[in-house]
Amino acid sequence: MTDIFIEGGRTLVGSELTETSLSISGTDIAQVDATCGRARLAIDARNLLVLPGIVDLHGDAFERQMMPRAGVDFPIDVALDDTDRQVISNGITTVFHATTWSWEPGLRSGDNARRLLEAIERQRPHFAADTRFHLRHETYNLDAEDEIGQWLAEGRVDLFAFNDHMGGTIGDMANPRKRNRMVERTGLSSEEFDKLVGHIVSRAADVPASITRLAAVARAAEVRMLSHDDQTPAMRRDFRDMGVKLAEFPVNEETAREAAAAGDAIVYGAPNVVRGGSHTGWTKASDMIGKGLCTVLASDYYYPAPLLAAFRLAADGVLPLTEGWTLISSAPAEATGLTDRGTLAAGRRADILLVDDSLPLRPRLVAVIAAGKLVHLTEATRLHSTAAMSRGTVVAA
Repeated sequence: MTDIFIEGGRTLVGSELTETSLSISGTDIAQVDATCGRARLAIDARNLLVLPGIVDLHGDAFERQMMPRAGVDFPIDVALDDTDRQVISNGITTVFHATTWSWEPGLRSGDNARRLLEAIERQRPHFAADTRFHLRHETYNLDAEDEIGQWLAEGRVDLFAFNDHMGGTIGDMANPRKRNRMVERTGLSSEEFDKLVGHIVSRAADVPASITRLAAVARAAEVRMLSHDDQTPAMRRDFRDMGVKLAEFPVNEETAREAAAAGDAIVYGAPNVVRGGSHTGWTKASDMIGKGLCTVLASDYYYPAPLLAAFRLAADGVLPLTEGWTLISSAPAEATGLTDRGTLAAGRRADILLVDDSLPLRPRLVAVIAAGKLVHLTEATRLHSTAAMSRGTVVAA
């Protein structure tokens, strides 16, 4: 028996939107262009878009649930449960929590990274979204190398990114507002923060060798790697030579072109598209997309952004919705090695969104199915049981 039957939506099949129906059995799509037959649950998708679930390979908005104000902490398990509800209600059915392990104490400390990893592993079976661990390693955090290497070898890391924000840290120290925000995040005094930064910078000569060693461990463990904020084509080539095939937020067009020429995945932030530009004043993502220099959009710091960005790209004439959706579904799935999702086809994982697109630029999620389970619904009248359908009545959810 079919578990869920989705009737009559405008469904993204391949590269085309076509009016059809889907059947779901267990965790997978059983058939496209299906007939109802016997199903435990039927959903009326007429006048709605039926789209693959969003795959978000970099999102760190969960930090706001952990620390909604500087110095105000909430338990990690509570924060992650709240985050799971947020990602699902924004159509993200696969989420990589981008956890920064820095040389800083506080929010981005080793202790927090350990607690996050353990909490994700413990709570993963209870989340509606497929929740994975994306470790963002600050490359100046030399003391963490051995433990991170062990995590990689043990298969506990799903994505591994090389970050180097030291230049930005040094620059921001001259800006009182940014400096105060950094200091507050660490919980240190201003003097302690200065002393710590001086110590970390003094070890700069040891950073390249550490990157090389960790990249080798990740390659051996078959963990996919990203380099963050590549600044030059040479930097991109150096990381690629170490097996780092995902370029995350390259800061200029020439570096993005180097990545594109080699077939690397190129990641930009969906908030950049929604807002019409980067909040840092760097590369405009929609321009990169229009030039074929972006293959993946990620939520970055705002979970509603991927859904909104795909519709913004279509409204602005940058990409049709069918191609824009690829940036947030099949392309990130492929980039992260998740070949079982990102498209709607028989045998693929049943991660499916029903979207009301009647209001321009403001798509509204009506239903979310994750791994074959209905996990989010805003219109109960669209739910039917097959027995009730045969009698012509509606069963309320």
